[in-house]
Amino acid sequence: MTLALMFVLTSCAELQQIASQFPVQSVTEGDIATGLQQALQKGIDQQVTLLTKENGFFGNQLVKISLPEELQYVDKALRNIGLDDLADQGILLLNRAAEDAVKEATPIFVAAVKDITFTDARNILMGDNLAATSYLENKTSDQLSEKFKPVIKNSLDKVGANDIWKNIITKYNSIPLTKKVDPDLTSYVNNKALDGVFTMIGEEEKEIRSSVSERTTLVLQKVFALQDGV
Repeated sequence: MTLALMFVLTSCAELQQIASQFPVQSVTEGDIATGLQQALQKGIDQQVTLLTKENGFFGNQLVKISLPEELQYVDKALRNIGLDDLADQGILLLNRAAEDAVKEATPIFVAAVKDITFTDARNILMGDNLAATSYLENKTSDQLSEKFKPVIKNSLDKVGANDIWKNIITKYNSIPLTKKVDPDLTSYVNNKALDGVFTMIGEEEKEIRSSVSERTTLVLQKVFALQDGV
């Protein structure tokens, strides 16, 4: 066998091996951008929407909002004097406020997803399991925080949470020898709501990257086959 023929056969074999890793038609730059847009939109549709429903936060252990550190001993002290129901209600209402706020997220996410460039998309595709989520977080966190805060404040007012927490804190502060507290619950819930949103989008992204069955469109299948071959 001549050297030239050996080179041709070897090259063909390598090309066949590469082609077998990508059993889809060729992927264009536009496909990659569209695929990442679809992946993020899937996370928004399937996960963020769930957070807006009743118990979207409260019933989900991944994102359920517990008390801030400075209030955890408040909770313990209240339970020690038999005020378990009051403590439980306070936690529930923090989660309800987050559920209300997340309804403001979708338009902001949609705009950010539409802005994905090819360079963004390729970097995201070949990035880690949370690269798309990190992109969205970097693009939207400031806007979301600005949108969430008034909604959370209004929600806490609407359900009487501020009055309940005022009652809780007043009762706690009246317990002898305790350190007085005055937490900013609106900012705390705002930050936790943001954390929850990106946690759930991240869960969806990890599923799409690791499970072929979660790639529910042809473009998703084509684009993430490239990632599988890395």
